[in-house]
Amino acid sequence: MQKFPMTAQGLQRLEDELRRLKSNERPAVIRAIAEARGHGDLSENAEYHAARERQSFIEGRIGELEEIVSAAEVIDPSLLSGEHVKFGAVVALLDEETEKESTYQIVGVHEADIKSGRLSVSSPLAKALIGKRPGDTVSVPAPGGDRVYEILSVRYS
Repeated sequence: MQKFPMTAQGLQRLEDELRRLKSNERPAVIRAIAEARGHGDLSENAEYHAARERQSFIEGRIGELEEIVSAAEVIDPSLLSGEHVKFGAVVALLDEETEKESTYQIVGVHEADIKSGRLSVSSPLAKALIGKRPGDTVSVPAPGGDRVYEILSVRYS
């Protein structure tokens, strides 16, 4: 079975979503299907078809989350140290073209959220950063041309 590296916070978010789907969403969609069935002819019942489609999505997501949670390998970044970038590192970067600074934590694939500063370990930027240290520059292919970043700092928390 494939293991998924993940932070404890990422695992908690996925477990919370799984719990919400099972305890709230699933019962709500079952009630919606039962109510739509009461409206008569199912072949022309848009509410029924929409509820069944929603149920299919929820069941699929529950299955996916159960698989991910069962195969999660929790890595605690606070126990890591060093100046090289690795999983769990919080990396401050300077975009050499725009002079814009940004900070990302390198996390597991299933917990990545770029808007929240959580960068997937399998992303091109994270792959370029792994093994590097403050002061190093990395070049990352992007649709508009390569982007060059300088690593300002690496910390584990």
